[in-house]
Amino acid sequence: MAPIRTQWTRLIRFVAAETSRVHIGEPVDAKLDALKYQSNSRPCRRSRQPDQSLRNLGSALDPASQVSKKVLTVKQLLTPLSGDEIKVVRCLGLNYSDHAAEAKMAAPKFPVLFYKPTTSLIGPLAPVTIPRVAQPPKENLSDYEVEFTIVIGKPARDVSEADALDYILAYTGANDISFRKHQLAVSQWGFSKSFDNTNPFGPCLVAASSIPDPQKVPLKCTINGAVMQDGSTADQIFNVRQTIAFLSQGTTLQPGSIILTGTPKGVGFVKSPPLYLKDGDKMSVWVGGGIGTLVNDVVEEKAKAKL
Repeated sequence: MAPIRTQWTRLIRFVAAETSRVHIGEPVDAKLDALKYQSNSRPCRRSRQPDQSLRNLGSALDPASQVSKKVLTVKQLLTPLSGDEIKVVRCLGLNYSDHAAEAKMAAPKFPVLFYKPTTSLIGPLAPVTIPRVAQPPKENLSDYEVEFTIVIGKPARDVSEADALDYILAYTGANDISFRKHQLAVSQWGFSKSFDNTNPFGPCLVAASSIPDPQKVPLKCTINGAVMQDGSTADQIFNVRQTIAFLSQGTTLQPGSIILTGTPKGVGFVKSPPLYLKDGDKMSVWVGGGIGTLVNDVVEEKAKAKL
């Protein structure tokens, strides 16, 4: 199986200042953090599919999508894939050896899998909302988790470790906001990690060919200016090849499926005293390899006004 070759290196999805419409495109400055395209109103080359008019946006999931010569200005940066393009959100828990050690948990013998709905995903600058069911934060221990994220580009079923990277379209970043009281109360983690508007995602897609070794990617999380996590995918218990091979057993990973691959040490709930996210906090997570930064404020959902 040949690896996926895209016509682009980095891709963002955005609302253009010139059109007020959603476009996908490649940032003009290859070295600039994709997040800065919104804050600085930077130009971006629009991407389109061959044989389609410029009115059609094309799809980031089509490797044949080509970058046009038209340059647009980024007004608002969005998640790199739309909710309609994302087929399934799979996540691995406890997948870093240093994180398992800090949590005083045994390293799992098999990948710990849970799922999220696409309604949990938000853009690179959108606020994270702590829902009323997870308040007060001090009691529910709202927490951060920087994550290296896989985007599947072609149907993958019963894939070997040797061929696993050939099915990856791109990589991106995420912040798996978690609510530890709900998480630790039961054996299934889906409920505690699936609330609406709680999972920053992006800021861009980086073509898989641009990250030849996904086990050499640094990750960092900063809360209110203080670095909390500073790790590397080298510490993953199940690496990217093993993850795809395991998850594809008897199951087709469809194009547009994304896989969050776990978080390194430094999470808040294991600290003494515990560190928890609350209204007004500012989070910044950065993933290397050209993926970039997610910057998200924390807000607490307000009670509905009584009529």
